[in-house]
Amino acid sequence: MTLAILSALPEEQAGIAALLTDARIHDHAGRRYSCGQLHGQAVVLALSGIGKVAAASTAATLIERFGARGIVFTGVAGGLGDGVQVGDVVVATRYAQHDLDASPIFPRYEVPGYGRALFDCDAALSAQLAVAVQQCLAGGGAAWTAELGLPAPQMHQGLVVSGDRFVSSAAEVQALRSGLRAVGMDALAVEMEGAAVAQVCADHGLPFAAMRSISDRADDSAHLDFPRFIHTISSRYAQHIIGSLVRSLPAR
Repeated sequence: MTLAILSALPEEQAGIAALLTDARIHDHAGRRYSCGQLHGQAVVLALSGIGKVAAASTAATLIERFGARGIVFTGVAGGLGDGVQVGDVVVATRYAQHDLDASPIFPRYEVPGYGRALFDCDAALSAQLAVAVQQCLAGGGAAWTAELGLPAPQMHQGLVVSGDRFVSSAAEVQALRSGLRAVGMDALAVEMEGAAVAQVCADHGLPFAAMRSISDRADDSAHLDFPRFIHTISSRYAQHIIGSLVRSLPAR
């Protein structure tokens, strides 16, 4: 199968792209797609763009035009859950859109036409991704976070929420968590793309998995220098974790 690897930022894919063999570049609809072989697997790399619409458009193109039979997303997110700290990695088990509200016609957060708010990630692919994350964090992960004065990183698994809003204050976090908890959802992290990709993959019946490195706590607490975080931690996570994941897949 052709595995699509989506990232939010070009720095996160630079290390992966450098390992591609038989690379072919295609520009389509404002995106650049890099097709090739990674550790013997057929892959296509792309940047999602920012926000749910951009991410959905990219995911649909990966499936319809480039024949992706599964999508893995690697990017950054703000930590929401208790104990989710900067430098940690969240492997999503399911997604919801925290800014979707078609009430009173539909319950808050429910996607009209689907009868649900939650979209599950693929269990098998997510389990393989989690193993790759654990291997990375047990290897170089602690040394990389130590470079920024952070404790040893941990992996978390659970709900991630997406929305077309950058959440960056304690008041926003409190309101976001309160609304989600009122309907029985407790999110570990917040970002801007994953739920859209999860929905597109559900429409096409394809496996989807996602990991997010935590760059901040999505509140008023002090933020690290973001470019330094991407260079020191997030880009290294992406290269090592995706490399391990791809090597674990059956040979094609």
